[in-house]
Amino acid sequence: MNESSDKFSDERLAPMHTAEHILNQTMVRMFGCPRSKNTHVERKKSKCDYLLQEPPTAEQIAEIEERVNRVIAQNLPVTVSFMTKEEARGKIDLSKLPPEVAEPLRVVHVGDYDACACVGTHVENSGEIGRFTISSSSYANGIWRVRFKVPYTET
Repeated sequence: MNESSDKFSDERLAPMHTAEHILNQTMVRMFGCPRSKNTHVERKKSKCDYLLQEPPTAEQIAEIEERVNRVIAQNLPVTVSFMTKEEARGKIDLSKLPPEVAEPLRVVHVGDYDACACVGTHVENSGEIGRFTISSSSYANGIWRVRFKVPYTET
């Protein structure tokens, strides 16, 4: 297994990775934008890039953080299902899937809030994530980059 594949199975990334799913769905719901096209998930801090006409205001950034934390606090079950690309079409965003992806697709569900094809590790319940905070953001050339954290413990 290569380093990239190892990262997808690293249990220490589960809280951050699940938070990224919730953030993506929150951005889709608030701004009508696609899920992040460029995501970098790490244990201490992560970042996502969103295509937006203009950067979110300070009030909108605070609302993103609040909405993500509201979802986390619902203690939603995080479950996995499997489906073909055809079954998934129209139900989940398939735009980031490589053409050679094997079927069936592994779909991660965060309660009824989000569903996304994903091979990574996740928590079993959104409440395990802890408090989500946006640490910084920047905007250039139609891309809003947001950097965020969840509680980190060294293991």
